[in-house]
Amino acid sequence: MAVSYKRLWKLLIDRDMKKKDLCAQAGISSASITKMGKNGHVTTEILLKICTALDCRIEDIMEIVPDDKENT
Repeated sequence: MAVSYKRLWKLLIDRDMKKKDLCAQAGISSASITKMGKNGHVTTEILLKICTALDCRIEDIMEIVPDDKENT
């Protein structure tokens, strides 16, 4: 199983936000955004900060996908 943050990137587009805007609004580092850009693992604290800043739920920003669908 793998993590996909495609939902987060779509949400940012829908809200006309850039990744640097998310960093500032959520109080997270650009390193965390870089990890997420590579579908890497980040702490639940980072995910909570993003959900709080965007006023959304965890399923609005990420999903768990089978390994064979990770790159689709």
